[in-house]
Amino acid sequence: MKVDLHCHSTISDGVLSPAQVAARAHANGVELWALTDHDELSGLAEARRSAQALGMSFITGVEISVTFAGHTVHILGLGVDEGDTALRAGLDGIRQGRAVRAREMADRLTALGIPGSYEGALPYAANPSLISRTHFARFLVDSGHCKTMQAVFDNYLGDGKPANVPVHWSTLEQAVGWIVGAGGRAAIAHPGRYDYTPLQFDALFDRFKELGGTAIEVVTGSHTPDQYAEYAGVARRYGFLASCGSDFHSPKEGKLDLGQIPALPADLKPIWHDWA
Repeated sequence: MKVDLHCHSTISDGVLSPAQVAARAHANGVELWALTDHDELSGLAEARRSAQALGMSFITGVEISVTFAGHTVHILGLGVDEGDTALRAGLDGIRQGRAVRAREMADRLTALGIPGSYEGALPYAANPSLISRTHFARFLVDSGHCKTMQAVFDNYLGDGKPANVPVHWSTLEQAVGWIVGAGGRAAIAHPGRYDYTPLQFDALFDRFKELGGTAIEVVTGSHTPDQYAEYAGVARRYGFLASCGSDFHSPKEGKLDLGQIPALPADLKPIWHDWA
C-alpha cells in the first residue's frame, strides 16, 4: 500500500488547496493519506471530503512547532480529533506567535535593504495568520532578491541568519500532550533536519517517549537515503513506530513528490499498522 502522511496545503505553507493536494496524491497512487498543515486544522474537512470522493483512506493530521534545547522541532499529530478543545486552543496560541514573528522578520529584512517584504509575502499566504519563512522566501525569489529558496535560507532566513527571528513555540510536553489528548499518535517529523549533538538527540528521543510519543518519521522528502537507514536504526533502538511522508509543499519545491517516497524497511512497524 502506498502511504503519504506528511504534506502541506495553502492552509499553511503549501501552494495547492487541500482538494488539489488530495487529487495529486490520488493521481500518484497514494492509498492512505494525511494532510499535516503547520499548526492548523482548518483544511482537514476539505481534505477528508476530497479523499473520500477519490476513494483514498484519510488520516487527520497536523504538524506542531516545538522548541526543544534551543531549536525548532516539528511534531506530527496523526489520527487526532480535530474538534478537541485543548488541541485547538494550543494551536491558536502558536499561530498568534507566528504573526508577531512575521512582522519582526519583515523589519529585519528592511534593515538589510529589502523593504516591503511583509506586504510582498502576504499574497503567498492564503492564511495570513500562518505567514512563514517559506512565504517570505517565495517572495524574495520571485522578486529577484535570491535565485533559489535555499539561497534565501542560506543568506537571510535560516537559523542564525540575520533576518531570522527565533521564537519560542510550544514545549514538547505541550505538543505531545495535545496530540495524545486528542486521541492521536505523535511522531517526530524529519529528525535529520535538526542540528543536535548525539547527546541532545538522545535527550529528545528519551523525553519524547516518556511523554507518550510513539513514532518517528524515517522515510521523508526531507531525508537523504543515508538518513533513511540512520533513523530506521533509531526506530529499532527506541521501539518507535515508523512513519513516512513526502513533506510535499509544491510541485516545484522539495526532493520528492506526493506518493513518491521509498517503502519503509520491512522490519519496522508502521504508524498506520491498525489504521488501514
